[in-house]
Amino acid sequence: FHVPNRTMSLSFASLPLSLAPGLTPGGVAYAKTMPGVTAPFGLFDPLGLTPETKEELLLFREAELAHGRVAMMGALGFLVQSHFAPMYDMDSAPVIRHLDKVLQTENGQLGSSCLLLAIFFSEIQRARTGWVEPEVAMRTLREGYLPGDLGFDPMGLKPKGEELLAMQNKELNNGRLAMLAIAGMTAQELVTGQQNF
Repeated sequence: FHVPNRTMSLSFASLPLSLAPGLTPGGVAYAKTMPGVTAPFGLFDPLGLTPETKEELLLFREAELAHGRVAMMGALGFLVQSHFAPMYDMDSAPVIRHLDKVLQTENGQLGSSCLLLAIFFSEIQRARTGWVEPEVAMRTLREGYLPGDLGFDPMGLKPKGEELLAMQNKELNNGRLAMLAIAGMTAQELVTGQQNF
């Protein structure tokens, strides 16, 4: 039983990304020049997962920034919510079970729906800002778009030059720490069944 189309697609899938048309090789070399490469580790990639192309690397950085920002908010929310939940009685339940309790009430369901819609529309705006339309190109950032730069600076506080690099390094490092922290806090509450703090 031979399926020629499947064989053809598998052979194209096995080609290295650097041979794909329109992609810029040199992902590792470019990664060494990006924000987030800081002492003491430099470019920390012990498993060699850095993509071969600049374009794929920028997609990874966009994902890292998005997840780091969410994790920073989540870690802060985790700490605050463990001590301060004025709208609902949580009965000292673990923070990972607070949403279950909130969704048992009508007001909680309404509030959660509003929050879900806010996230939905903000993600649509983020996609429109940084990504090429899917009908034009799949998984492609806009030309000239820097990962994470959504153009939101209403008070003009964004620094320039070396100060910008320092701020980007802080954001990346704090985001990386927050991703580990929220995973650890969640795992601890899952295992112990008690609040961490």
